[in-house]
Amino acid sequence: MAEITNRTPGSAIIEALLPPEMALACEAAGAAKAGRDAFALIVLGMLAGAFIALGAMFMTVVLTGAGDLPWGVARLLAGLVFSLGLILVIVGGAELFTGDSLMIVACASRRITLGALLRAWSLVYVGNIAGAVGTAALVFLAGQHGFNGGTVGKTALAVASAKSALPTVQLFFLAVLCNVLVCLAVWMSFGARSTTDKIMVIVPPVAAFVAAGFEHSIANLYLLPYGLAIKTLAGPEFWTAIGQNAAAYQELNVIGAFHNIVVATIGNLVGGSLMVGAVYWFVYLRQRA
Repeated sequence: MAEITNRTPGSAIIEALLPPEMALACEAAGAAKAGRDAFALIVLGMLAGAFIALGAMFMTVVLTGAGDLPWGVARLLAGLVFSLGLILVIVGGAELFTGDSLMIVACASRRITLGALLRAWSLVYVGNIAGAVGTAALVFLAGQHGFNGGTVGKTALAVASAKSALPTVQLFFLAVLCNVLVCLAVWMSFGARSTTDKIMVIVPPVAAFVAAGFEHSIANLYLLPYGLAIKTLAGPEFWTAIGQNAAAYQELNVIGAFHNIVVATIGNLVGGSLMVGAVYWFVYLRQRA
């Protein structure tokens, strides 16, 4: 698959894969994922949910106090640090529902059945929920929301409240656009031949979707439960420190959070599977299938 080119006697360079080869690698990866046992998919899904949650936690900290910066600059910084999550998923090895939208390539090539595809997606998604929500619980119990006089928690509340209040149509298209960029990052990582290459192709698309304000369902599985935990369980000393009370975040509620997760999940699936995976399959693999 990789081409080795001799430049000088005794030296060689391994070239990155070209898009047609990336399509084959994506197809093979999808088939391998579908062949894993249920426990492996759930555990790898839990890892990915936790990794994305760590990226979202990092983003929340960086956004705290960034109000003095121009809005776009603050969002760019947030995106750059959030990319930690997908870097951990790709380099560390885990199964992320949004990235696994690309398994549609293996299904379209008839390497896996539709039933196997839906099984893998479902098990990975369950694992992602457990990893992201579990990490939110750990971060809350660690008391991070009280850092810097409660401003970290105030930022988390503002982020979660804004997400909970998004209208359905806008949320759907924000999620579609998000996973187009996420799956492009995953797609390009199939062509990378080193850890450095993978990191370099992951960061720009991820930073772009965060900076643009797009919606990632698995990240929201951390951000929304974390915000709800702060609103519901934070002590009076936290509210005194930030000079507010829970009533200031009426938009943040269980119904709004559930609405966000469901719509964002559907939008992510459409953006990743149809607008990235299906398109590349049509271009490079349809005749072979």
